[in-house]
Amino acid sequence: MRAFLTIAAVAGLALFLLPNVMRADPAQLIAGWASEWPKTDFTKHSIALDQITSGGVRKDQIPSIDKPKYITVSEATSLAPTEPVVGLTIDGKSRAYPLSVLIWHEIVNDVLAGVPVAVTFCPLCNAAVVFDRRVNGQTLEFGTTGKLRFSDLVMYDRQSESWWQQFTGEAIVGSRTGETLRFLPARLESFAKFRVRAPKGEVLVPTNPNMRRYGMNPYGGYDSAHTPFLYRGKMPEVVAPLARVVAVGDRAWSVDFLQIKQRIETKDGLILTWEKGQNSALDSRVIAEGRDVGNVLVQRRNGDGKLVDAQYRVDFAFAFYAFNPQAKIVVE
Repeated sequence: MRAFLTIAAVAGLALFLLPNVMRADPAQLIAGWASEWPKTDFTKHSIALDQITSGGVRKDQIPSIDKPKYITVSEATSLAPTEPVVGLTIDGKSRAYPLSVLIWHEIVNDVLAGVPVAVTFCPLCNAAVVFDRRVNGQTLEFGTTGKLRFSDLVMYDRQSESWWQQFTGEAIVGSRTGETLRFLPARLESFAKFRVRAPKGEVLVPTNPNMRRYGMNPYGGYDSAHTPFLYRGKMPEVVAPLARVVAVGDRAWSVDFLQIKQRIETKDGLILTWEKGQNSALDSRVIAEGRDVGNVLVQRRNGDGKLVDAQYRVDFAFAFYAFNPQAKIVVE
């Protein structure tokens, strides 16, 4: 119960304690949303609207970072070597986005090596995903709706105010319904690993260091909970709902299984590895003190035989299953 109370107190998410067992009338939902979302075209949607729930906060109350600020790797002395970061490299330029910052903002609108990117993190699903923000010739800027679907962050673009599913990169409500964002390969890795592979890289820092309790985890003990918050769907049968899985497309492997094997090579050329030395961002109240969940990396060989990063995520099992209910999770 401690984790539930911690999150409710910090984020004001009293709805976590009140599961919604009634199916909402779509017309009533739209009427309730309309005053906050006058630009959103609710006549267009690709999902059942009653799958969308409130996260207990309103539009942009979890503020995206739109003017990111950086320091060099050598200047980032406050980060513990084992702290988790999203490491992104494009055309030889690298940046690290610490989860100690992302956990409070969830979206960073950035440009790296001339590519407009959205670096996103949904704490409730442990989903760290990077997108190219260009869609059909237009560069979009993203914010948080304050809403969830399958406990996953629902984003919106500020140009059309269409709603987008962070887990899939698909617009699910509004005039852009059906459009998709392009995923970019990125690593969820320890700061020590990023520092070794990108010694001249940059590290995201808070624009206003006093805005949030950076370095603290507002979801204390979450990844040891028995059930996920605000999730009403079916649970996977072969692993615990909040066990981590490494996902490549619609395939997934238990991270516990990968930890035992340490290396898995698939018939189609994927190479999955696990190595110790990365904190969970969703365990201890202090992120740098979180338990070791290890570093997962997925690569494949290109035409020259060189290892290159594949696009992968390390998600909670329930979230992967919610969006891929027919997929198999490899556990042995």
